[in-house]
Amino acid sequence: MDVTPGERALLAALADGLPLEPHPFAALGERLGLTEAQALDALRALRDRGVVRRFGVVVRHHELGYRANAMVVWDVPDAAVDAAGRALAAAPDVTLCYRRPRRLPDWPYNLFCMIHGRGRDAVLRAVERAAYAAGLAAVPREVLFSGKRFKQRGAVFGPARTGGAAWTNSTAAS
Repeated sequence: MDVTPGERALLAALADGLPLEPHPFAALGERLGLTEAQALDALRALRDRGVVRRFGVVVRHHELGYRANAMVVWDVPDAAVDAAGRALAAAPDVTLCYRRPRRLPDWPYNLFCMIHGRGRDAVLRAVERAAYAAGLAAVPREVLFSGKRFKQRGAVFGPARTGGAAWTNSTAAS
């Protein structure tokens, strides 16, 4: 995708994240000599061209006092997985939810979610609340606690090996 040098500078500045303040896009623009409106307009144009698809949040949960997190994997019947995923994603304790193909015979799970808590017991209670709220209490599942914390960061815009430009995501779950 073609981006101008100004757009590339905006994307590079955005890769470090937005500041936690009332007008984060004004601060982003100020770093680049733009107004808040100009920064937002440029980001909208990048979105409209498909260069930027979405904004997401990387939550550094450990710094917020959440010392335990688990990936919960579910074996949901294929005909019910979309509805189950929507219901699970709406559960207040679920921070991420997505569907993946099964890898039979060793991996029967097709629905995944992350749950964070201040400790393992809190996470296990949250798993039960989410399962009940999503109608998944009787569905087979495994709770996989993280054993290692990885560096977290957002997507980075850079040159692709083919000479163009592409998004790469260097975020690792922790």
